[in-house]
Amino acid sequence: MVVSIGTSALAADEGERSADPWAQFRSGYQLYRSGDKDGALAAYAKAAQEGHAGAKWKMARMYADGDGIAEDDYRAFQMFRKIVDDGAVPGSQEEIFVSDALVALARYFRTGIANTEVRPNESAAMDLYVRAASVYGNTQAQFEIGHMLLDEQRNLRRAARWLQLAAGKGHAGAQALLGDLLFQKGRTVEGLAMLTTALNKAGSNDRGWIRQRQEQAFGLASEAERRLAYEMSRHQLGEIVVSAE
Repeated sequence: MVVSIGTSALAADEGERSADPWAQFRSGYQLYRSGDKDGALAAYAKAAQEGHAGAKWKMARMYADGDGIAEDDYRAFQMFRKIVDDGAVPGSQEEIFVSDALVALARYFRTGIANTEVRPNESAAMDLYVRAASVYGNTQAQFEIGHMLLDEQRNLRRAARWLQLAAGKGHAGAQALLGDLLFQKGRTVEGLAMLTTALNKAGSNDRGWIRQRQEQAFGLASEAERRLAYEMSRHQLGEIVVSAE
C-alpha cells in the first residue's frame, strides 16, 4: 500500500516547525555559534515574537554588548524590561532570564542612558538588585547589593550578609570584598585567605582591583600570617564565618 502525502501537508508541517519558538531559538543558537550573527538575530527575533524568553534575552544581550550589531543600550533596556514585565512561571527555566534582566536593568539605572528618559537612580537600581537577589537568588545581584552598601558606608552588617551569600556560591568579587572587610577588622589570616582565593578565581574583568587589595593585605601581614592564610585559602575557605561586628 502506497501512502501519498500532498505537498500542502508537507508545507503545513514545515510551517509548524518553523513557527516553533524552540526550533527558532535552536536555529539562532546554531547560527550564532557558526558566526552568522545576522542570521542568528533574525531567528531569535522570530522566536521572541512567539514569546520565547531566552530569545528575548539573547537579543537584548546582543544589543547591550554590540555583539554582531550596533550597540544600542536603550533598545537593550526596553527588551530587558519586557522580559521582566512578562515574568516567568515559578520554577521554570525562564526564571534565569528574568533574573538576569533585573540585574541588567539595575546596571542601566546606576549609570543612566544618555539622551533617554533613563536617568541615574540608585534607589531604583537597589530595588531591582534586591528583587533579583531575594526572589531568584541571583549571585551577581547579591554581590552588587553588598558592594553598594559598603560604598555608602551604611549598614555594614547587612552588606556582609549579602556578600557572604554570593561568596558562598563562589563569586570572586564578593570573596574579595569580604576578605578585605575581615582584614580591616583584624581577622588578618582569614581576610588574606579569602582575598587570595578570590584572586586565584577572578576573571579578567575583576583581577586588577582584586590583586590590588590582595597585595596590600599581603604586604601588611607577617610571614607567619601569610603561610597560615595560604593554607586556609587552600583548605578552609568554605568554613570562614563572616561577621561585620
